[in-house]
Amino acid sequence: MSIVRRSNVFDPFSMDLWADPFDAFRSIIPATSGNSEMAAFTNARFDWKETPEAHVFKADLPGVKKEEVKVEVEDGNVLLVSGERSREKEDKNDKWHHVERSSGKFVRRFRLPENAKVDQVKAGLENGVLTVTVPKAEIKKPEVKAIEISG
Repeated sequence: MSIVRRSNVFDPFSMDLWADPFDAFRSIIPATSGNSEMAAFTNARFDWKETPEAHVFKADLPGVKKEEVKVEVEDGNVLLVSGERSREKEDKNDKWHHVERSSGKFVRRFRLPENAKVDQVKAGLENGVLTVTVPKAEIKKPEVKAIEISG
């Protein structure tokens, strides 16, 4: 089994090309106000693996309740995962020293292959990990008929 890890090597086919181009600057630019949507939880990272039986998507969504996540199939073969991590309630007496945890909305779309059974998608959220399982249709192997060669 091989696991593909992110690296600093330019990969023109990487899905990360479509990520937020300003993501690298977020850590050096101070947040503007406490209500800023700029600090939104927009880049939920997903793993997608294919097993012989299914396509399995996993994302770490710590602090997100299942009521705050929506899993849908749109246009017949696009898996849409969206949600929102709520902002922690602020008390006027609180003095914040440092804030790194993000909040806000996120949306991710994945175009599913033709063999995906989109009518049997299952999703679960356990210990802050969202798992979406899309079963695969059984691919019929072409019937091979041996032809006797005369002569």
